[in-house]
Amino acid sequence: QHESPRESRSGHRRCARHRKSRGGTSPGEWGEGFALTILFLKWTRRIYPINCWENVQNVLRISLVVALVDLNQSVGEECKSDLDGQFGEDNCIFIQCDVTDAGKLKDAFQNTVKKFGRLDIVINNAGINNEKNWEKTIEVNLTSVIQGTYLALEHMSKEYGKEGGVIINVSSMAAFLHSPHQPVYTATKHGVIGFSRAIADASEQGSYGVRINTLCPAFVDTQLLRTVEHEETMGKFVKYKDEFKQRMDKYGVLKPSLIAEGMLLIITDESLNGAVMKITCSKGIHFHTYEPLSA
Repeated sequence: QHESPRESRSGHRRCARHRKSRGGTSPGEWGEGFALTILFLKWTRRIYPINCWENVQNVLRISLVVALVDLNQSVGEECKSDLDGQFGEDNCIFIQCDVTDAGKLKDAFQNTVKKFGRLDIVINNAGINNEKNWEKTIEVNLTSVIQGTYLALEHMSKEYGKEGGVIINVSSMAAFLHSPHQPVYTATKHGVIGFSRAIADASEQGSYGVRINTLCPAFVDTQLLRTVEHEETMGKFVKYKDEFKQRMDKYGVLKPSLIAEGMLLIITDESLNGAVMKITCSKGIHFHTYEPLSA
């Protein structure tokens, strides 16, 4: 049982699309996206675009069809091959895409709808940790999430004559912390929460029929964690890597399957809109509570 923090208006869903973080090297490292797809495809047979290995596996268990979107062609094809073996060849497609290329991202959405006829769930999960090339971190972690949300609304919002849907934007527990090793990464994750809550309010007030929520996991056992050890990604902030590792030891590392479980809760609980889900080793799946503003 998980308490729902707020009510919203929303409709039923049927098709999903998932976008994955850049830089994974194998299905096992594709993280929460693949986990969710597996969970989905074991659940119903609807249509969703997703981008992480365990997310994908979980999705494929729930009667869904899934579009996997990733920059890495070989990893994406390997994930699709694995899923085809488990769930059959008609349940998912892979689309190679750089999410920072607005035109290609738009094409990925259009190709998903062309293949499956509609779109019901979008998970914006692309993410990198690069403090040396921090402009790219903003492009991937924040700009692509905003772009992906607007594209999702074009294909799902009732204001465009569609049937509604669900959007999950993945932030991080870094949005609630401040630390010396990843200042720009932290800023992007703050931005994801702020944007998602604001557009969720717009969806509710405008009767879009689309629920938009944010998921904030703590440290997750994915390839992204390894980037903090390298100067080519962290630049001068690599000197804080030992402190980062100490935090990991203190707070623990989550399995992607728990992230997938949280995503599935957001998808199935129709009372959730504008919610911010936290997932930590100590508290598991829970929601952030915001105090009302006072004058």
